This record gives sequence, C-alpha cells and structure tokens, in this order.
Amino acid sequence: MTRLVIVVEKASDWGSYYPSVDVVSAMDYLREPVGGDDERTHVINLCRSYKYLGTGYYVSLLAEARGHRVMPSVRTVNDLRRRSLYGLTIDDLNAKLTHFLPAGGRDTTDFGTLVYFGETAYPALQDLARQVFEMYPCPLLRIEFERERVWQISSIKPVGLHTLDDAQEDAFAAELDRFSKKLWRKPRARRLYRYDLAMLVDPNEAMPPSNKKALKSFITAGKELGIEVDPIGKNDYQRLAEYDGLFIRETTASDNHTYIFAHRAEREGMVVMDDPSSILRCTNKIFLNDLMVSRKLAVPRTEILYRDDTKGLRDVAAKLGYPLVLKIPDGSFSRGVVKVQSEDELEKATSELFQHSALLLVQEFVATEFDWRIGVLNREPLYACKYYMSRGHWQIYNHGAKGAAKTGSSETIPIRDAPPEVVKLALKATSAIGDGLYGVDLKQVSDKAVIIEVNDNPSIDAGVEDAYLGEDLYRRIMQEFLRRMERKRLGITA
Repeated sequence: MTRLVIVVEKASDWGSYYPSVDVVSAMDYLREPVGGDDERTHVINLCRSYKYLGTGYYVSLLAEARGHRVMPSVRTVNDLRRRSLYGLTIDDLNAKLTHFLPAGGRDTTDFGTLVYFGETAYPALQDLARQVFEMYPCPLLRIEFERERVWQISSIKPVGLHTLDDAQEDAFAAELDRFSKKLWRKPRARRLYRYDLAMLVDPNEAMPPSNKKALKSFITAGKELGIEVDPIGKNDYQRLAEYDGLFIRETTASDNHTYIFAHRAEREGMVVMDDPSSILRCTNKIFLNDLMVSRKLAVPRTEILYRDDTKGLRDVAAKLGYPLVLKIPDGSFSRGVVKVQSEDELEKATSELFQHSALLLVQEFVATEFDWRIGVLNREPLYACKYYMSRGHWQIYNHGAKGAAKTGSSETIPIRDAPPEVVKLALKATSAIGDGLYGVDLKQVSDKAVIIEVNDNPSIDAGVEDAYLGEDLYRRIMQEFLRRMERKRLGITA
C-alpha cells in the first residue's frame, strides 16, 4: 500500500488545520523511519526552510536514502538555491511573461505570486505557475517578478507554511487535498506486473502519433509481457517517478511538456522513448539537415535563409531553382511547410514564416507519388510504409483542405520488399540520432533516395503502420521496453 507523510518543522505550523495521523514532526521523521517494507511512502516536506544542512534539507535527504518519494527532492532544493542555475532554465518562461503581464506602468514594478502545488490565484499566470512547478516541484513557492523595460522572473523561492495568512492557508489546504488525492488516488498493493510503463498521451490532440485503437494494442501487448502500460497526461508529472519507463505518444517538441517529461524520466533512471536527446535532434530540421550533411548522407539540396538577409533571399532561387519548399525548423505533420513557384510567392511566404522563426530551410522540390517511411527500433528496421500524397496536393497532409486536414492513402509492406537502398539509408540516418524508436521519411527518384526527415515520435496507427505486422508490431516495441527495463534492473549499462 501507499502511505502519505506530511512533515512539519514545528507542531504549531499545522495548528490551523485538523489533526491528522499523516502529519509528523521533522524530528520524529528524522529519528525513526516511517512506513514498512510493504509500503510505498510519499513525503511532503513542509519544513520552514530547506537551507543546506538544515532540518528541512535533512528531511529530504533521509527520505531519499530510505527510498521514499519526497517533495521537494534534494535536487530541487539545490537547484532553487543556485540562482545561476535556475536563471538559465527560466529564460523561456521570462519570454512568455509578456503574454500574461501588462506592459504599462512605471519603469520598475515588482510583485510576486504564491504557487501551491503548481496552482496560483492568478488565472493569467496559471500556465506559467504550472511550468515553474514542473521544473522545481516544491509544495509552496513564491515567484517574484520585476520589470525594467520588460517583465522577467527575478526569483523563485520556497515558502514556509508558517508564513501564510488565513486566506493563503485556506488556498494551500484546498490544493494539498486536491494534489494528494490525485497523486495517490490509486493505492498500490503488490504488483500484478513486473514493470510499470507510463504512456504519455493527449486525448484532445488533433493529429496524435497513435490513434485510440493503437494505444489499446500497446496496453494489451504490454500485459502479455508483464508490463502494465498506464496512459498518463501532462498534469501527471509528479506521478512519473512511480514508473519504470516512459513511452511518449504525443507529438514532441523541445519547448513543451513532452521534453520536460522525457528529461525527468531520464534523470530518474527510467527507460524512455523518446529520450530528450532524440527530441532535440529530430524536432529541429536545421539541426537535422546539418547532421545528415556532416555524415555525408543524401538529402535534397538545401539552403538556410536568415531573417533580414535580402541577398540570401535573392540568391536562393538562382542556386536551387523553382519550385522551392520552405520549412520552419520545428514544424510537424507538414505544418509550416510551403511550396513556392515564383519570386513573389517566395517573398510572401518568407515574410509570413519569418514571424515564427529567425531561420528557415529552403529545399529543392523533389516530386514523387509517395514518401517512404521506414520505422526503426534499436537500429533495426521495423516496418516500411508508402505514404501517398493527398489527392490534388503535393504533400501527404493537406492542411488547407476544407474542414479537417486531408491525408493521402498508405500502403504498408514487409521490410524485405522495400528497396534495399532506402532501408540502408534510413538505418544510417537513425544511427546518427540514437537507438530509440524512429520513423525516417525518404523520397526515391529512380535508384536515388534522399532523407526528408527523421521523426523521433513516428506515427503508429492501427490500420496503417500495423497493416502488415498486425499486433506483432506492438509486441516488438513492448519487448524492447522489457529488454531495457530488465537491463536496468540488472545494472547493465553497456
């Protein structure tokens, strides 16, 4: 079973709340271990301070030594103490502040907000509060802001329970109740499965990497192998460490929660696909193109355009010729990809796309009836698909179609029937990325193949990618998770 333990520095710190057997003093917790061998223990450390080598610090330190899940962890405590470290981490959050906070007022304005388990009383700052909490999981935080020409976060500090006023105590109590019910809502008895795998999904995503039937097949395949596959969402960040592995089935990006989940899972020593390095390498097309070129792998002729470089804009057509394909670096599912056939179209398209990125890729247009997709798992080919262009369109996905985006048809064939040069090039492309699960998109003209992109989170839909292998496709992926989790358990790293 799971036990919740709330640690306070002094009994008076809990004086405003009902007595509870879950609440213990810091001294009692430090003197005697809490929880038996058959219990999973989760500790919320509400000490007044987490000062290095102070009482609160030792509560988190000994909790980790005892195998308890503790908030905040020693790593979080240390990160919050090192302003230089979190200053680097919150650059992206600073950039987002202009969307939440007014630009008017005096030259310098200071204020702060309390964050209770990722929640704040300011609705406009809720997303920001959640992101700060995900980076620095701590029960009570104060985010302080300042503005000198632009808004920025000036500090992120832990807050003691004893400093709260009546209204703040009520807000904290409500969030503690909500958070604890959510985090420990499923008391776990003895495991029914050897391993637990979190599968990150977004039920509301318009074009997810896997449809609902495919997700069910992953769950079924996992059970057959002794793995409990548990779908989780972006709000389940604090539950992540309960699992042995993470399988991301949301569209990944280096600037959203998918990367944060992957980074946390890797840091916790979990098996993770997609790993954070693969996300970073695959989701930026400029990086990926440079990587492929440096490995002397075939790609379409490509140029990089820079914002405000009018000379480069004039030269690119002369080098590559029309039609041209323009791409923003982090687009997915053909979003942010534009085909142009003239100088006027080029100027119009770059003007629009440069609003989203300071750099753009420009490639020669390679006309084909379909794109190849070679699925690769742990450096071995897994499946081969032909994705045909959407009817009357030059791409597989036609986002300009009336109503929902239209997609072309597909054909999945045995790997042995795919052109050897296509499969070989796909394997070379993924060897430059890692040993995870990838989907390599290629075009072939005559006997020449070129790499279009490498996807760290390839589509695996029931009825498409599994059309040849069927349920065996899901079993093979779950078997790879099982292999990796067994090696982790045995301490095998090579």
